[in-house]
Amino acid sequence: MPIRDWNIDTTWSLFLDRDGVINERIFGGYITEPKGFKFIDGAEAGIALLSRAFHRVFVVTNQQGIGKGLMTERNLLEIHTYMCNQIHLAGGKIDKCYFAPNLRGAEDDLRKPNSGMAELAKLEFPEIDFGRCVMVGDTDTDIEFGKKLGMKTVRVKTEEPIGIEADLTVDDLNSFAKLITHEI
Repeated sequence: MPIRDWNIDTTWSLFLDRDGVINERIFGGYITEPKGFKFIDGAEAGIALLSRAFHRVFVVTNQQGIGKGLMTERNLLEIHTYMCNQIHLAGGKIDKCYFAPNLRGAEDDLRKPNSGMAELAKLEFPEIDFGRCVMVGDTDTDIEFGKKLGMKTVRVKTEEPIGIEADLTVDDLNSFAKLITHEI
C-alpha cells in the first residue's frame, strides 16, 4: 500500500526508536554519555521535516544498560537532553522520550515489543490514537511494538535479521521524512 493511502495528516503521532534510527547503534554495547551519541547522517534534518508532518513526535527506546548498571537514568537523561537540543537546533522537536530501563523479562517489563512505553505516552497525551500513528524502527521488536498497537510500521534498513515485515522499508530516517513530505 503506498504511503499516501495511509492518509497521514498533522493529527497523527510518530514514534521513533533511537539506536539505529536516530543515532548510530553500537552493536553489543551502550551509549553511556552524550559524547558517545552520534547522529546518523540526515537524522536531525529528517526529524525537522517529520516534526512539521506529525502532531506529536516521541522516542521509545529500550535501555537495559541501566538495568545492567552500566549507566544511570541521569546519564540517559543527559544523552536525551543533548539529542533533543540538537534536534531543536535543526528545526525539529521531540515531545517526549520514553525509555525502558529494565532487563529483559522483568516484572512490569516496559521493553519493546511490549506496549508499556506507548501506554505511558497515551496517559500523558490522551489525544493519541494508535491507529493514527507510525512507528519507525530498525528491529523486529520495534515493528512488533507498532503492529501490536495498530500503528503503521516503517523499518530502517539494518544488519539485523528480519523476521517481521514492516509496512514500509526505507534506507534511513531522512529518506522516510522526504517520502512523507512528498506524499502527504
